[in-house]
Amino acid sequence: MPYIILGTIISALILRYFWPSIVYRKSAGQSHKNLNEDDYYINSKTEGGKNFNTRLLLKQTILFLVFWIFPLVLFYLLSKDFTFWKGLILFFTQTALFTIGGSYTVLPYVAQFSVSKFNWLSKSQMVDGFALAETTPGPLIIVVCYVGFMAGFNHFGGSLLMGTAGLLATTFYTFLPSFLFIFIGGPILERTRGSNVISDVLGFVTTAVVGVILNLTFYLGKDVLFPQGLMLNKIDLMALLWIAVSLFLIFKLRLNIVYLILISMLYGLFQYYFI
Repeated sequence: MPYIILGTIISALILRYFWPSIVYRKSAGQSHKNLNEDDYYINSKTEGGKNFNTRLLLKQTILFLVFWIFPLVLFYLLSKDFTFWKGLILFFTQTALFTIGGSYTVLPYVAQFSVSKFNWLSKSQMVDGFALAETTPGPLIIVVCYVGFMAGFNHFGGSLLMGTAGLLATTFYTFLPSFLFIFIGGPILERTRGSNVISDVLGFVTTAVVGVILNLTFYLGKDVLFPQGLMLNKIDLMALLWIAVSLFLIFKLRLNIVYLILISMLYGLFQYYFI
């Protein structure tokens, strides 16, 4: 996914340079007449990146590196399998730094690598993690915490302690870069306010993110409809039926997604006990 986003940015810049007429350009400046008093106050206070401070930026970066390195050193000193922990830490740091678009774009990337490359958990366990996240309070991104737990749990022979350590490490290294973006990236972002180039590039990135979200649909749909392999005679007809019913309830009857999840849980229980 990082390569897709990078390619999208490069493509947007090339298209904008050679064929500017096909690129939608947002207005660089918004008239104060179109802003309410609150918006005008906020824009006037932050205009031009006045809060940008190079020395503060350097201090924050060093502090971020200290926070990042400290748990890694502890794992090196205390763990007998540092290779596993180093791989987990580097992967989730990379995931947090280089994925764009929210949980629905991050999770296909996490699922692909954790299942297919690292073998931290099975496909069915990954799908169970999605279901668990959808049926419990909190944002969908908490699936990565589940992945971290299962990685430690499976790698160390069913150890709850190592699973818990994996959960904590994954949570820490997934959300730590967010603070880097907020405190360091915020002032830098203010300097780009009103830039037509940034607006055009982000428009292209948005379309790429939609495609990545669609990829998550295929990833989950394939394993739900074909749990025994991609063969037409092995399709799960009950799952196919409920997909059709869910689409009808959402798009035709405009059913609230919370009610759909609750109904789906009841449908799953009925299928498990009576079919």
